[in-house]
Amino acid sequence: MSQNNKPKEPEEVKTAVGEITNAKIKDSQQPKLPWMVSSAMFLAPLCWYGPIGSTRSVLIPQLFSQIDPAQKVWAVGILATVASIVGAVANLLFGAFSDVTRSRFGKRKPYIVLGTIAIAISLVVIANLKSIPAIIGVWIIAAAAENAIAAAIYPQISDRVAPKWRGTVSTFYGVGFTIAQQGFALLAAQFLGNVKFGIYTMAACTVVLAIIHELLIQEKGNLDEPKVRLDKDTLKKYFFFPTHDARDFYLALTGKFFMVVGSTIVTTFLLFLFTDYIGQNTGEAGKSISIFSMIMLVIGVTFALIGGPLADKMKRVKAPVVIATFALGAAALFPLFVQKPWAMFAYAVVAAFGNGLYNSVDGALNMDVLPSSDTAGKDLGLINLANTLGQMLGAMVASAIVEGFGYHAIFIFAVGMEIIGGIAIAMIKRVR
Repeated sequence: MSQNNKPKEPEEVKTAVGEITNAKIKDSQQPKLPWMVSSAMFLAPLCWYGPIGSTRSVLIPQLFSQIDPAQKVWAVGILATVASIVGAVANLLFGAFSDVTRSRFGKRKPYIVLGTIAIAISLVVIANLKSIPAIIGVWIIAAAAENAIAAAIYPQISDRVAPKWRGTVSTFYGVGFTIAQQGFALLAAQFLGNVKFGIYTMAACTVVLAIIHELLIQEKGNLDEPKVRLDKDTLKKYFFFPTHDARDFYLALTGKFFMVVGSTIVTTFLLFLFTDYIGQNTGEAGKSISIFSMIMLVIGVTFALIGGPLADKMKRVKAPVVIATFALGAAALFPLFVQKPWAMFAYAVVAAFGNGLYNSVDGALNMDVLPSSDTAGKDLGLINLANTLGQMLGAMVASAIVEGFGYHAIFIFAVGMEIIGGIAIAMIKRVR
């Protein structure tokens, strides 16, 4: 590698909430909030997580229940296991590839567009299958596409937003993520009686929302950026785990992983919790899931809107994330001790507060602990990987817990995971 192409040591950029290791766009270069980018990032999680996440947590369990009721729990767990392995590889590779991509479409757009097409096609195929192994096989493609989008779409904040606006833009993303989580679960619950049409609807939503996102983000070509030579140094930088100034980065990654595992084991079996744990029939469970999702949506969006500005005013991003994580653990105590629908609704109230607060501030925290903006795709891909693996492994572990100890043990496990996650985030030093 020539002297001019050697990686520069990261520069620290002080902000109101901590120190960002490196920033491509300085505060002076972006005096006003980038509204188009903010709007695009609001839609970002709705493009991929909303449709595919609700399909995985609501529609696929119902489809498995229709195909083979006796094996439905383990089927969900096996799908999660296979998808987690694919997701781990895909997230790392596509995040790194997007960092080094040079094209007339930009570095992130190709992966978002192709990933969206792959998800839509996969969902349409799954909707017409009657075999659990076949569904799991096609879901591998969907999982790879999901992680390709996740690894490319989130770094757009690092690419396009100055440090002083990252908290605000992260709030846009957090509100969108909350709607993606709960709004799409609410939508999916309306199709429990017609799973095929529900999956078709999710495929259509993915395509339409991705198109709008791309029109708003207006990513330009980056052929003028220096090409990255693939030698030993660049391979280490772009395709391996970060080692320089990365302590807080790994703590944030660890905290997110355990937080997501704790919440996912509850939401993954949401349908079965209302039917098998509480004892409702499918019709009653559908109505309960609608109420549950509405609570999560309204309260979650409210605190997502409040959390970002409040964190900016307090000049704190770590403390709200810690509080949110512990709140998710506290929420699980209600259904642990009370086996009634209202206990799940109480869980929804407290968890919605935690989710909304977490989603609005976590993005800013992640940006502040990045080792380098040059490898934002790969490093944020690792954080997204923690999120994806948390979802996948949460479902897998939950299957084993339910089979071995019953549904009530899910909530004990959830409390423990959230405590570990909160402690990991509290140990971050760079960010207040």
